[in-house]
Amino acid sequence: MTNDGTNDKRLFLLDAYALIFRGYYALIKNPRINSAGMDTSAIMGFTNSLFDVIRREKPEYLAVAFDKGGSADRVEMYEDYKANRDETPEAIKIAVPYIMRILKAMHIPIEVVEGIEADDLIGTLAKQAEKEGFTTYMVTPDKDYAQLVSENIFMYKPARMGNGIEIWGIPEVQKKFEVERPEQVIDYLGMMGDASDNIPGLPGVGDKTAKKFIAAYGSMEGLLENTDQLKGKMKEKVIANAELGLLSKKLATIRLDCPVTFDAKKYELDDPNVEEVHDIFDELEFRRAKETLAKIFSKELPETKTKSTKTDDAGAGQFSLFDAPGSGTTTEAQSTGRNSLASSDHLYQLVEEGMGTKLFLQSLMKQSSVCFDTETTGLDALAAELVGIAFSWEQGKGFYLPIPEDRDAAQTIVDELKPFFESKSIEKIGQNLKYDIKVLDKYGVDVKGPMFDTMLAHYLINPDMRHNMDVLAETYLNYTPQSIVELIGKKGKNQLSMRDVDLEKQKEYAVEDADITLQLKEHFTPELASAGTDKLFNDIEMPLLDVLAAMEIEGINLDEEFLNSLSGDLETDIAQLEKDIYEVAGEEFNIGSPKQLGIILFEKLNLVEKPKKTKTGQYSTAEDVLSYLAKDHAIIQNVLDYRGLSKLKSTYVDALPLQVNAHTKRIHTNYMQTVAATGRLSSTDPNLQNIPIRTERGRQVRKAFVPRDENYTLLAADYSQIELRIIAALSEEENMIAAFQSGEDIHASTAAKVFNVALEDVTREQRSNAKTVNFGIIYGVSAFGLSNQTDLTRAEAKELIDTYYATYPKLKTYMQDQVDFARENGYVETILGRRRYLNNINSSNGIVRGAAERNAVNAPIQGSAADIIKIAMINIHKKFEDMNCKSKMLLQVHDELVFDIHNDELEDMKKLIQDEMQNAYKMSVPLDVEVGIGMNWLEAH
Repeated sequence: MTNDGTNDKRLFLLDAYALIFRGYYALIKNPRINSAGMDTSAIMGFTNSLFDVIRREKPEYLAVAFDKGGSADRVEMYEDYKANRDETPEAIKIAVPYIMRILKAMHIPIEVVEGIEADDLIGTLAKQAEKEGFTTYMVTPDKDYAQLVSENIFMYKPARMGNGIEIWGIPEVQKKFEVERPEQVIDYLGMMGDASDNIPGLPGVGDKTAKKFIAAYGSMEGLLENTDQLKGKMKEKVIANAELGLLSKKLATIRLDCPVTFDAKKYELDDPNVEEVHDIFDELEFRRAKETLAKIFSKELPETKTKSTKTDDAGAGQFSLFDAPGSGTTTEAQSTGRNSLASSDHLYQLVEEGMGTKLFLQSLMKQSSVCFDTETTGLDALAAELVGIAFSWEQGKGFYLPIPEDRDAAQTIVDELKPFFESKSIEKIGQNLKYDIKVLDKYGVDVKGPMFDTMLAHYLINPDMRHNMDVLAETYLNYTPQSIVELIGKKGKNQLSMRDVDLEKQKEYAVEDADITLQLKEHFTPELASAGTDKLFNDIEMPLLDVLAAMEIEGINLDEEFLNSLSGDLETDIAQLEKDIYEVAGEEFNIGSPKQLGIILFEKLNLVEKPKKTKTGQYSTAEDVLSYLAKDHAIIQNVLDYRGLSKLKSTYVDALPLQVNAHTKRIHTNYMQTVAATGRLSSTDPNLQNIPIRTERGRQVRKAFVPRDENYTLLAADYSQIELRIIAALSEEENMIAAFQSGEDIHASTAAKVFNVALEDVTREQRSNAKTVNFGIIYGVSAFGLSNQTDLTRAEAKELIDTYYATYPKLKTYMQDQVDFARENGYVETILGRRRYLNNINSSNGIVRGAAERNAVNAPIQGSAADIIKIAMINIHKKFEDMNCKSKMLLQVHDELVFDIHNDELEDMKKLIQDEMQNAYKMSVPLDVEVGIGMNWLEAH
């Protein structure tokens, strides 16, 4: 940065909490969780901001200011100052001591005074430094600091969300706030108030009005002296709230007289205690931060690192294939403005037809492990065509093989690559390999051999994070790749095509993706081992990837004619419900509008004495609110039925025919392994796992899924009460184990024990209540929750739960043991070692902690059920392949598998599928599988 001020000495003052909160919320949808389950987002966000300032600006002087105990002066003036703020998130409370340790280890001075806020400390220091000839940069995103800007004091807003840094001097403040002098920002803030700090301001005065008043009267005092020029209600409000306005201005004024003294010598940026900083980063698992620290404070590194067009001697000698004249070209890497990879040198080469391709293939087949990445014309793997394939097997180096648009020519090139893809000895590395496998399948390629998917690896290492390449590259390689959207413009996602990119950019970005993925693999391999999840990765998740790809490619047949008929029936049902609702309401209204519905239910019909409201003051018509009232009010049940049928019609009945593949004439869902933290699969485009099964109309949708032709029959195999069986086995609860082992109805057995009656005397109501407790106990059902789900009073529900735990004492002990384990270790595990990290298990917030405690109990149960069905899927798929079966596995829906069984294989397959599912995992409790067949999914289920 060029210093436009007149002074040569530059001081940077960082507002710690502003940067900490900013970093935390920037990652709120993608929190950084380490292997101990600790949310390190706030620490990482602050550290990145600190490093960015040091790397970018190379400041001579630097300090960090912290708040401590709020502003005693402002609270004394106004008791409600900042009183509206939520409690500081747990992750930030944990972060602050770590950040202070990092700063001390880096020899960066910390300014903190009890009862004084950071902006007051920074304001005081900035003005003192200005008098000593310093140019000061206040590093903060907080607009309040604009009032301090002068010829030698600037606001420095750090880069965020792809936007660069902003530096506000006097002209920028004048433009932003429409003031003549920066000090008038105080009047602006005083007039309009500040909701984040609970500064009241003048009622009715917002941004535009405040700017208009300042332009006309210059200040708050000027406004109050000229109220005779105001009109109407605004005049009344300003006069009535004059004292409030003056108080607001005082509250918004940054102090310049704090008990802190600027000491240039103390603030000189010094070399850090590297070993001490490394120890902290190791504890936090900030691997890339260590490298960044080394780069920033290394005297040998250039100030700005860019991609080089030459390779190091050893790398070039080992890697380049194109030394022969005419065999192909090595194109120089173009400067792209992107952050560089770990190595500042890279060689990304374009493979051209002819001798270049032959030389490349010879080298490719000599490798033991290769990362590859397909570039295509779209995101739908079953419709996309190949544009090119990138390969990398050494960091910073790789090849790009363009694929021609002509399908025959493309097929010829892909056929030449078949020996590589179908080699059982060469490891294939990729990010979301299932997509690549499906694309290559269209070209007759069956990808074989050991595989490593970085997306799946990271899912096991940090299941609660996002796993897309941009996040992984930024987190683990300290690098931000540029997406294809940036390459070809902001088109709709289904329009994205690498064919819109020139060949040079195709090569640069495609190989870079392969290069990144290769480096991620090197990071994740030891992490999988250290977390004890490498076996789960190699034996379950990676083999399952092949199974899911085959299922998605196969698809399932859909009876579109039946769905058209069902759509008409639903339309009739919905129309009747509308009529019934309007009749009770006494008028027509938009049933789909929560606002209009709330007014009808809670004002006009006055169904509830004290209806629940949303944060905006609107009546809540959420599902849980209405469900609680439905049994007492027919109109509410009709509304719920109306919603259910409308959603069923739009989401499935009318939408499914539109999602039939034009070429295969089937529905092809996509299964995602990396979404649910419990390990369960999720389904999308379309989501076939959420088709309602509890309602008659919902079940009807399943009738639309049919075999491919008359030679096939659908078979559905469903684990019976698998979660209860797992919790019985894990808790070693003898009473429950005995019931399962003897083949008793577990709900009737439970009812007999808790109600103290003979098994044959259990009533339907008793069994139903016992069933609700059996399934609810896994999710921490309370007496209140149980009473809502049954006809029991809250006292009866509490008594039932207490009796339940007395009947199954080891179950209670197991649940407490799980919570205790999570408190000590920060995670819980499934039967196969799949971890669920619970970083809020020790939270001081009771609601947050309670949710984590419930997860500590149910995550191992849900996750173990997911592990078991995955094992069954892998084993069944392998048997089908070994036997060269005509039958195919089509769908997985929670604890159920759906198959297209050739009639000639029906009896053999029924036995095989049931045996494999029941023997997927041995426990003290037998696994029970119900198998059904039919000419549609509903019949089979």
